[in-house]
Amino acid sequence: MISDITIGQYFPGNSPIHKMDARMKIILTLILIVSIFICKNIFSLLTVIAATLAVTAISKIPFKTIFKSVKPLAIIIIITAVLNIFYGSGEPLVTIGKLKITADGISTAIFMAVRIITLVIISSLLTYTTSPTELTDAIERLMKPLKIFKIDVHTIAMIMTIALRFIPTLIEEIEKIMAAQKSRGADMESGGLIHRAKALIPVLIPLFVSAFRRANELAYAMECRCYRGGEGRTKMKVMKMETRDYIALTVVILFVALIVVMNHFLPNII
Repeated sequence: MISDITIGQYFPGNSPIHKMDARMKIILTLILIVSIFICKNIFSLLTVIAATLAVTAISKIPFKTIFKSVKPLAIIIIITAVLNIFYGSGEPLVTIGKLKITADGISTAIFMAVRIITLVIISSLLTYTTSPTELTDAIERLMKPLKIFKIDVHTIAMIMTIALRFIPTLIEEIEKIMAAQKSRGADMESGGLIHRAKALIPVLIPLFVSAFRRANELAYAMECRCYRGGEGRTKMKVMKMETRDYIALTVVILFVALIVVMNHFLPNII
């Protein structure tokens, strides 16, 4: 399960999405996330699913990799769907004590599960197709207006990016520690939930030690390179919006408009 987590990883490529400006990718990702949660009927939801599959195909990221980003969240998705089943209105189909399952609850549960899965896929595509440097620069540029309030946007962007890129590193570290503990006879796969939780204690302690060591090494390396923040620094790659970025923005805006029209003229499901 640990090896299946691909959040924060970057997969180099030459697809149209890889070539897009990182700022535009962040903006379009936010717009698409909003479009996911404004769906009110099955037609708009299917449209969002089709758009997500199309974007995934254009990015040339293997569907197997996309599936890995969703798999670790399966338990959360299932729990969310189950909870929503019991909050529907209408005539109950099944009654379990004071709980009731209705057609509206089942519909809401399905919608919520699909929304979360689509949200994870779209968010993952952002990091899959954007390098750490581009992501940092893009976040800093988009947050630039906050400098009016004397907020150090460069530091915030750097912290966010480093935290995101440390996820794959820590996952790899967890795998090494677990393999070392198993080789010493540690049992982490049998027993109940409490037993497995206790078995993770020998993993968490060296993981924290390793994380602090890596953070200290990173800070030392940045100091050795005379890193003093973003003030007065130049960029190796200057960001520039191109025609494909504006075309993508136009397509996404039209897509959101289509979702709104579907919600207004087609029957609502939830």
